[in-house]
Amino acid sequence: MDAIDRKILAVLQEDATLPVAEIGHRVGLSSTPCWKRIQRLEAAGVIQKRVAVLDPDKLGLGVTVFVSIETGDHSEAWLQRFAETVSAMPEVLEFYRMAGDVDYMLRVIVPDIAGYDAFYKRLIASIPLKNVTSRFAMEKIKSTTRLPIPAA
Repeated sequence: MDAIDRKILAVLQEDATLPVAEIGHRVGLSSTPCWKRIQRLEAAGVIQKRVAVLDPDKLGLGVTVFVSIETGDHSEAWLQRFAETVSAMPEVLEFYRMAGDVDYMLRVIVPDIAGYDAFYKRLIASIPLKNVTSRFAMEKIKSTTRLPIPAA
């Protein structure tokens, strides 16, 4: 990946709806070489997909909850079942296995506290958990999907 690829990635992270000709213009390429580079970046998995970023508040999803989970079972079978269960819950936007005092961390988005309560009840009924701690976001200060692209 060279400097032009990095510029293409920066442009696409800002606005993936731009025509290839405009992306090429911004990075100093004509359309065809720009399109070939984008295709190569997609084939290599650097560009995983292009999506629309939605406003959760305008969709009535105004509550973000960070959920810390501790388990007493660290078996492969338990993890597989837990991962399948949590991954199928549409309220869960991010799901991480952690190092430290918490085993798993979820970022959950729901319409309101009642929506979170319904999610929580489904979660704890689905699989045995040792401890679930919920932290409600009061204000979103920064949120981005733009990755910091390392220099060459």
